[in-house]
Amino acid sequence: MHRLFVALRPPAAIRDLLIDLMDGVDGARWQDDDQLHLTLRYIGEVDSRTADDVAAALTSIRFDLPALRLSGCGMFDTRGRPNALWAGVAPREPLAILHKKVDQALIRAGLEPEHRAYVPHITLARLPGSAGPVDGFLARHAALSSADFSIAHMTLYESHLGSAGASYEPVERYALTGS
Repeated sequence: MHRLFVALRPPAAIRDLLIDLMDGVDGARWQDDDQLHLTLRYIGEVDSRTADDVAAALTSIRFDLPALRLSGCGMFDTRGRPNALWAGVAPREPLAILHKKVDQALIRAGLEPEHRAYVPHITLARLPGSAGPVDGFLARHAALSSADFSIAHMTLYESHLGSAGASYEPVERYALTGS
C-alpha cells in the first residue's frame, strides 16, 4: 500500500522563515524542513495500481499559479482542543481552484471526492493533548507575512510513518503551467 498526498513545496527562504517561528509552545511537535509543504489533496492509502492511476491523472492538470505569500497563523482543533498550528497562505482563491482541479483529476482516476473544506496552509506543529497553551504563539504571529514567492510545480508524495513521525518521499513532480 502507498500513503499518498499532493502538495506544493515552498522555497527554502520561506521554509527558513517558518522554522524561525517554531518555538514557544511546550510539548509541540514542530515540523522539520523536510515536512514543510502546502497540501493540495490528501489521498491516503491506495494499492500500486491506484497509485499509478493517480500519478497519470495528475499529468492532465494545467494551471498558472500566481505568486503566493504567507498570511497569518492559525490552529486546527478537535472538539475545542488544539491539535495543529499552521501558517496561512494567500491568495486563497487560486489555491482553491488548483485544489479543485487536483480533486477532479483524482475523481476521474476512481478516488472519492474530498469532503473537507479546503484551507490553504502549511502545518508548523502537531499538538498532543499534553501541549501547552497556544494563545501566545497565535498572538505573536497573527500578522505573519512574507515576500511573494513562486512555486513552479506540484508534487505527488508518499508518506512513511515511523516512530520519529512522518517522512515524505517525492514520487513525481508536475509543472504548473497554463494550457
